[in-house]
Amino acid sequence: MKVTMIAGSNRHNATSTLLLRYIESLMEAQHVSVAFIDLSELQLPLFSPDNWDFHPNVQHMLKAVADADGLILATPEYHGSISGALKNALDYVNVNQVSGKPVLAVSSAGGPLGVSSLTHLQAVVRNLHGINCPEWISIGYGSNTFGSDGAPLDDGLRDRVISLVDRFLQLTKQLTAIVATAATAN
Repeated sequence: MKVTMIAGSNRHNATSTLLLRYIESLMEAQHVSVAFIDLSELQLPLFSPDNWDFHPNVQHMLKAVADADGLILATPEYHGSISGALKNALDYVNVNQVSGKPVLAVSSAGGPLGVSSLTHLQAVVRNLHGINCPEWISIGYGSNTFGSDGAPLDDGLRDRVISLVDRFLQLTKQLTAIVATAATAN
């Protein structure tokens, strides 16, 4: 199984990226192949529908999305929505790369939770014909600190993330099996 994760902040050590790194460690412990795209490191030019000669960084991201069985998208919440960096990245993505794939939404907010950004992110996923995971993860003040091992210090959050990652992986396995069965039948 292959999962592509996109850390949608262009801020170094953003809490949404730290949370995604923790999720990555949980997946790797279960021997899941992970492609990690950190938009603070992999800078993408501003999307323009007039230019289809994509920068190598864009090509790298698009290949990782296309090759994935499932996606995890993380964003900070800015003004009640997703980050401009993540929205720009998703503007490059097309329906053929996401259609039918499970997508887990993750956010970090300066307040208690980043629900507005998650709602907006799920709308983008629906428009790309992805399958939104029925649950999401959001952290805010009080639950946004991490230990030296990368794990959230909040026990409740850590347990929720572990449980949700397991459910996301199960959904990904089920959907991958359905696609494989349909491909064999044709």
